[in-house]
Amino acid sequence: MADTPNADPTTTGQPMAGKTVVITGASAGIGAAAASQLAALGARIIVLGRSPVKTAAVAEQTGATGVVADFARFADVRRAAAEVTELCPRIDVLINNAGGLFPGNTRTDDGHGTTVQVNHLAPFLLTGLLMPRLTETPGSRVVITSSVANIAGRIDLANLNRFPRILGQFRAYADSKLMNILFARELARRAAPGGPTATAVHPGLINSEFGRDAWIMRNCYRRPLGLVGKASTAANGAEPLVAVATRPDPETVNGAYLHRFRPRDRFLTPAQARDPDLARELWDLSAKLVDLPG
Repeated sequence: MADTPNADPTTTGQPMAGKTVVITGASAGIGAAAASQLAALGARIIVLGRSPVKTAAVAEQTGATGVVADFARFADVRRAAAEVTELCPRIDVLINNAGGLFPGNTRTDDGHGTTVQVNHLAPFLLTGLLMPRLTETPGSRVVITSSVANIAGRIDLANLNRFPRILGQFRAYADSKLMNILFARELARRAAPGGPTATAVHPGLINSEFGRDAWIMRNCYRRPLGLVGKASTAANGAEPLVAVATRPDPETVNGAYLHRFRPRDRFLTPAQARDPDLARELWDLSAKLVDLPG
């Protein structure tokens, strides 16, 4: 889809005309739904996904450009960032949606817990590599898909990849979703005036491919949600992400955690989510682990 920087949304009826949106985890689920919704609003879309076949299919369906990247490999993230930078003279919105809950205490080739790397470290790296484009684009914003599961998270900077013996899969996921909130808050604090803003969002309880390989999610999350109606669809889950991507006043949710559309900076978050020192320390550690400047 061609970039149309001079498009007038007041005449086209497409409020995102002329804007470029990069969406990760967009080969299925709410990422794919968000790509479809934002494309319908006139945005130029770049979709990132792990599966070449699924990513290409979403790109074709939405008129987007597909970029393949496995977030369990930092080398893939760096290659994808270089490709996106080449494709995009501007980035108005980066939606860090890629993530998952992975079975077992597995490690990536980079030496990190798979859940922590895919859900936090890889998005942190991608955002850092795309920061020049985001900084150069007036009014840019970063949207991070978090989860209400963050309330069960606990961050131990000395053991970022902790995997407790009981419910280890879920707790590692909850930790990573808490990291998403702290990442958004510290990015908001560090950003220069004018952007990018950063917002973490819980999209709701969504019936998608999420957690398909983990028994706890299959039995305690996905199967019960299969009995739920519209509130659990991928399209419904994409709506809060699209709302932040398109809202005219992103500064009002800069550094915030939204439970779907409403800020929940104290309710549904643990005390660590409001610790500015922890946010700074997590940022510094993450930068070191992914080999970015602090």
